[in-house]
Amino acid sequence: MAFKFEKLKVWQKAIDLADDVDKLTRTFPKEEIYVLTSQMKRAADSISLNIAEGSTGQSNPEFKRFLGYALRSDIEVVNCLHLATRRGYISKEIFDKYYASCGEILAMISALIKALA
Repeated sequence: MAFKFEKLKVWQKAIDLADDVDKLTRTFPKEEIYVLTSQMKRAADSISLNIAEGSTGQSNPEFKRFLGYALRSDIEVVNCLHLATRRGYISKEIFDKYYASCGEILAMISALIKALA
């Protein structure tokens, strides 16, 4: 692995989540393609993108800023999960699986932010 972010377990988990969200949103109704589907995919992608962007060649305060963006994107995915559940697109079981994954990523990002202090 050539880049610093590729060694970070939180980045690896975030990119796995992005792939999972991509597969999940393919099951959403077509009328959501430019709304919830797009928003959820962009938010999930943004988690790993911000971790990667902030990790390479940045100072710790700058990296922490990007980790803050990643954390907020993770929370945005959680909100999209709530919307998808309320609209009947996903089951409680699927919600719980993705919710747990987002929670794990949130804890990892938070720990990394604290470690950079």
